[in-house]
Amino acid sequence: SLYIMYVFSIHMAVNNTQFTKIEIQIAKYLFKHYKNRYNARQLARILNINHAHANKLCNVLAEKKLLIREEIGNSAFFSYGYKDKLAIKFMEYTLSLENKEFPKWLSVVSHSLKKLNDYIEMGLVFGSSIRTKDFNDIDVLLMYNAEKSKDIKKIKDEIRKYELVEKPIRYIDITEKDILQNREDKIFYNILSESLVFYNPEKYVEVVRKCRK
Repeated sequence: SLYIMYVFSIHMAVNNTQFTKIEIQIAKYLFKHYKNRYNARQLARILNINHAHANKLCNVLAEKKLLIREEIGNSAFFSYGYKDKLAIKFMEYTLSLENKEFPKWLSVVSHSLKKLNDYIEMGLVFGSSIRTKDFNDIDVLLMYNAEKSKDIKKIKDEIRKYELVEKPIRYIDITEKDILQNREDKIFYNILSESLVFYNPEKYVEVVRKCRK
């Protein structure tokens, strides 16, 4: 169908970098920070890029229907196009590449965490370990249903005993229902918006969209 062709062309477009690295960074940042709108100046500061450049790229992304532009006062604010089907497909695909973008110092960890993939619905790494080499522990959010607890506990024990992960892993174990019930909670928002997805980006996209409502 046309839709499948279009999705395929998004994959091609991302791979052929018709979206620049910075455009993808802006789109991802806005998608993850679903409670906020940003103007180009704020984004430039957060992502450490030139203001005029940020402004131009935000407008380009709005034309491509990935972002929504709103005039507030005499400033333009941008948020992600959560209602646009193709913008959502674009984000699912972009986030599916995220597990390849883990910082080098977390490569052993991300390899170990793969063992959990058969039992969880979504997995995120958050906290200081994704930002700096000098972290004390690794914060991991696992979303799954209670009936999987036994299997998951077994794998966590295996990772702790046999893997080469040198720092302790701290897990937050949660169901989707819990996340949605706590969606107004600042701590949860920070976890969801400041994390790397190691398993199931489609589910992450779905959870973010539900949390926005």
